Amino acid sequence: MQENLFIFVGMKKKILAISGSTRKDSSNLQIIKAIAELAGVQYDMEIYSDLALLPHFNPDIDKEGATPKIIEDLRSKISTADGILICTPEYVFSLPGSLKNAIEWMVSTTLFSHKPVAIITAAASGEKAHESLLLIMKTLEAKLSPKSQLLISGVRAKVSSTGEIKDEPTLNRIKELISDFTRVLNAIE
Repeated sequence: MQENLFIFVGMKKKILAISGSTRKDSSNLQIIKAIAELAGVQYDMEIYSDLALLPHFNPDIDKEGATPKIIEDLRSKISTADGILICTPEYVFSLPGSLKNAIEWMVSTTLFSHKPVAIITAAASGEKAHESLLLIMKTLEAKLSPKSQLLISGVRAKVSSTGEIKDEPTLNRIKELISDFTRVLNAIE
């Protein structure tokens, strides 16, 4: 029994990473790529790239047989992932509309319920967006731990346009987030 546990825990965890920014080279996407590189041994990470293509949430069309295929595809990706990593900017003291829209499409499901989620808000300030995302994830019953939540204020001074984490304390906090998120992912087995 011990041998099987070791093998299972040693498997790479499937992570769906979602950038709340739709900019092609955003700081948030760069952070996700840095995490994928730092945690490459532990994670099989897929970066979701269709956020800007999602239709506006409409509960009237969120019915069996009528839900848009792109939404069904996103739901499937969330369902099959071992964990979700969300890294988002802050727009006008809130979440970007495209990220909020994607999350709203999940409200009629239980996909986030007890699903391990790590959240990073990387922005000039980010406090309000971070508070909002935490509240939403708690409402959806996502499995969050205090160390798998990270607010990176002043992100442009800490992350280069090529994805290098230039700020040592920020790099250390990202490594702590990876370590804790991995612990949570392994604990649910």
